[in-house]
This record gives sequence, C-alpha cells and structure tokens, in this order.
Amino acid sequence: MQTIDTLLVASHVIPVSPSPAVLADHAVAIDAGRIVAVVPAAEALARFDAKKVVRLDHHALIPGLVNLHCHAAMTLMRGLADDQPLMTWLQDHIWPAEGKHVGDAFVHDGSLLAMAEMLRGGVTCVNDMYFFPEATARAALRAKMRACLGIIAIEFPSAYAPDANGYLAKGLATRDAYRDEPLLAFSLAPHAPYTVGDETLKRIAVLSEELDLPIHTHVHETQDEIAQGLAQHGVRPLERLRKLGIVGPRLIAVHAVHLEPIEIELLAREGASVAHCPSSNLKLASGFAPIAALRAKGVNVGVGTDGAASNNRLDVFTEMRTAALLAKAVSGNAATVTAHEALRMATLDAARAIGLEREIGSIEVGKQADLAAVELSSLETLPCFDPVSHLVYAAGREHVSHVWVAGEARLEERRLLDLDETELREKARWWQRKLQAP
Repeated sequence: MQTIDTLLVASHVIPVSPSPAVLADHAVAIDAGRIVAVVPAAEALARFDAKKVVRLDHHALIPGLVNLHCHAAMTLMRGLADDQPLMTWLQDHIWPAEGKHVGDAFVHDGSLLAMAEMLRGGVTCVNDMYFFPEATARAALRAKMRACLGIIAIEFPSAYAPDANGYLAKGLATRDAYRDEPLLAFSLAPHAPYTVGDETLKRIAVLSEELDLPIHTHVHETQDEIAQGLAQHGVRPLERLRKLGIVGPRLIAVHAVHLEPIEIELLAREGASVAHCPSSNLKLASGFAPIAALRAKGVNVGVGTDGAASNNRLDVFTEMRTAALLAKAVSGNAATVTAHEALRMATLDAARAIGLEREIGSIEVGKQADLAAVELSSLETLPCFDPVSHLVYAAGREHVSHVWVAGEARLEERRLLDLDETELREKARWWQRKLQAP
C-alpha cells in the first residue's frame, strides 16, 4: 500500500474538469499538499495507507471556490452606507471613511475577518484589490488561505501612497517580499479608468508583460462611467484601455456590465477574462452584465463577490446562483449558464483568470488539494437527484462542512481550525465603534 497524508472518501466527487462528471462513491488521495489520485472509494481504501481518512458520506466534494473579485478589508464597512447609487456611495460615504480610517491595521483586521467568512463558505482563493496589500498578505498567511493580491494604482493620494508611482513602487516591493510564499500570487490592480491616468496605465501594460502579471481593474460598471470616459477622452473606457495596451489575455475586466457587441468581440479576440459580480451589480443598480453573450463568444467569465461594503456578503454560493439565474433572464434562454457552468465559473474559470488554472480550480491529479465538502443531507437539500444542481440552486455556504487548502484542513465540521472566532468578533466590534465615532 502507498502511504499518503490524507484520504477523502465522499458520496460524490465533482472534479469540474476534465469533464462535468459526478463521480459517485469516489475518493481523493492527498500527499504533500497535492492530489495524487481520484479513484473509486473501494479502490482507494485498498490502495492507500492514509495517515488520516475523512468520511464524507453525505457530501459533495468540490474544488475550493475562487472569489475572482474582492476588496477584503472593506468587510469592516459592511452595511456602512447602503441603498445608494455607486458614485454617491463612493464619493459621499466610502472614500471619506477610507480617508479617515484605512491603514495597515484596518486592512489586516478587515482582511482577516473576510478570510474567515470566505473559508467558512468554501472559498479557498481570493483575488483581492485594496490599499496596503502587505497587510492583506499577512492576513492571508495567518488564515492560511490562498490569495492573489492586487498591486493597487490610483492617481489620488491616500494614507498608503502619495501618487500612482508610489502605489506601484510599494506594491512591487510587497511582491518582492512575498514572492516565495506558495499561497500568494500578485496582480497589477489599476482601480478603474476614471481614477487612473494614461501614463500610469501605459506603465502597467509594460509591467504586466515584463512580470507576467494579470491586470485586475473595474471597467464599464455603470453608464455614468462610460459617459464620463467619452467626455474626457473621446472614447469609451474599454477602447481607451485597448489603445493603452491593457486589453489582452492578462486582463480581468471587473463588472463589464455595459458592453456593446463590438466590445464583447474585443474581449473574446484578445483572450481577456471578466469578473462577474452579480449581487454587487444588483445592489448598486449598475445593471445586468451580458454573461450569456460573453460566454457565447468564448470570453472566460468567473464570479466574484466584490467587497462586503457593496454586497454585503462574501458568499460565492450566492454569486453562482444569481449569475445563473440572471443569465437566463437576460438572455431569455433557460438553458444558458447551467449548474455545471456556474460551478465552473466559481472554480476553474476564475482560477484561469488569475493564471492559476494549472494549480487550482479542479480536482485533478497533480493539482493543489484546495477542496471543499458540502453536506447535502439536510432537509432543504433533500431529495438530491443531481448534486451539481443542488450546489448552485439549493445549497448555500451554511452547508460547507470542511475546507482544505494545499491539503491542510482549514475548516472541520464547520469549525475554523486556524483562526480564533472570538478574537475576530471582538476586533470587528472594536472597528465598528471606531467608524461610528464622531
């Protein structure tokens, strides 16, 4: 028998790739953080001598979910200014609060709270964009969660940096400091076309090519943004990004709600990805992204939550369900974005957008063992004719029982193993009092 670290024996294993199969009574063998076999349970029990065997008799074992767009630290502003249009929300509430409170401690504590929430909901990797990425890096390492950290760029000053060059310099230094951490990756993260100038965007295009880093940016989130871009630059924001060298296979276009057919063709032709944040788009009344049209043209689309300040939950199960339902309603086709496709958007397609598809996003031999177990035996998930359908349309993050990152348990029987929930609650309440103080 082959000695391994862990054997997960599940009622259903849903690998996502190479096929949308549901493997009944299968097991996943893990050693040194990686998947070494995906085989029938009986075969696995006969073949492997595991240091630990986890029985998941009423569960679906899935790849860990990948949150393709988040501002983790903004969890501390959850519910701070609800029911406002985007620019009113930003200019009158969020940006002033950030100017007053955001610093290293705020970002670390908010990110840690966010990562606890995400791990409890089956998310094993987050693609984040915020100030003080070094603080987010420390939080991710403390939570032992995978993260792709944005090297933010924006033209106006903050407590983090005085100008765009300062943001990039500090972000690149953070990347250098943490580049050997196996759980961390990096992207270039110009905030949006309306907050970043031409010269900064040109430099980011060059850095992306030189360093092989994704470019993670908000674009075409609202009609007002597009009107502003036309007034200031004479072209729509996506066309401006194209002219500046930003649109290509490394681009993650966040929101991408308002797209003309020619812009969908552009994203497809250039191999760009879209981070679809349906709940945030609905809450801020930004509109309905043309997901069916994007996917029909071959654009890679993953799902994200956005920040808890505009969602207000970091719940990728909700995003999967909402993405599938909205795509059907907008396209008028109930067969578009099937449950299998929605799950793939929250796993392998999101991993592909950040360049990690060879490491995570599916349950395949050789990949990192980033996994989540979802219990399907509760009353609201019975009877179960199709586990994948239930994952998208019936189950929720409250059904996640176990989570592993790189083969190490992070959540066991719904209990976080590496984070003190009492400490997190106390920190959250402390920051609430601080933000509420006059």
